[in-house]
Amino acid sequence: MTTPVAPIEDDRNARVAFQGAPGAFSHEACVALRPWDEAVPFETFAEALGAVRTGDCDMALIPIENSTIGAVEPAATLVREAGFETLADVWRPIRHCLMAIDGARMADIRTIESHPIALDQCRETLSHINAKIVVAFDTAGAARDVAEAGDRSRAALAPMAAAEVYGLSILRHDLQDSADNRTRFVLLACKKG
Repeated sequence: MTTPVAPIEDDRNARVAFQGAPGAFSHEACVALRPWDEAVPFETFAEALGAVRTGDCDMALIPIENSTIGAVEPAATLVREAGFETLADVWRPIRHCLMAIDGARMADIRTIESHPIALDQCRETLSHINAKIVVAFDTAGAARDVAEAGDRSRAALAPMAAAEVYGLSILRHDLQDSADNRTRFVLLACKKG
């Protein structure tokens, strides 16, 4: 189900908070839903919601549910407790890629880094790859860290956009366990009045 993206008073050039680094699934969703706005990254869901509360950002786009794992926590609880107005509610397909620095091969990979929710969505597939799982704060943040390290033994599980943003090569596409892996995002703003 998708509800339309509701206008805010100044519908152009708003600041939309999201959790993660540039290239994260939430960043992709911001660009897809409101390409005219400035997407502003925050390390945590609480910080993204807090930016709306303080007025630093006009809205926040937060994932609250995934078709594979259920509620996206702690985001779902934080959204419920925030008491914000929901401007839009949209399901988006989530496709995970395994990426590493140029020249790396699957045989080189010793660690796979990503956000715990992304790792949960790929649990079965990852169990067939002989690599240590490393939890990171964000999918795109993991991709950034892998790129900066320049180590062929490290890979990130992240969206395709993260490979483009951080100059990584994709080793494998579609690592999600479910072919119909989708995440529900809500666009939130402070209630008027």
